[in-house]
Amino acid sequence: MMMRVLAVIVILAAVAASAAPRKQADPAEASPVAVQDLAATRIEGEKRFQTNCGRCHMPPHKFPPRMMGTIVRHMRVRALITDEDMRYILTYMTE
Repeated sequence: MMMRVLAVIVILAAVAASAAPRKQADPAEASPVAVQDLAATRIEGEKRFQTNCGRCHMPPHKFPPRMMGTIVRHMRVRALITDEDMRYILTYMTE
């Protein structure tokens, strides 16, 4: 009987811990290194956009990240963009 009570307590504790609201990452609270890395990634993405895409396209207005991912994947095939270039460009276009 005592084992069942203990098992129920453990299960309830696990459920309560998993159901507790988690704090979302706030960009304002990000470490300076993470902010610098993100800024460097955006700058590199912009350079690669200009190199690979800017010959034919102006940067589009804001699209949802999912749509932009599809667009970049399609253009990757047509413009022979590398995986690394695609990741940088996608970060630039969605941030």
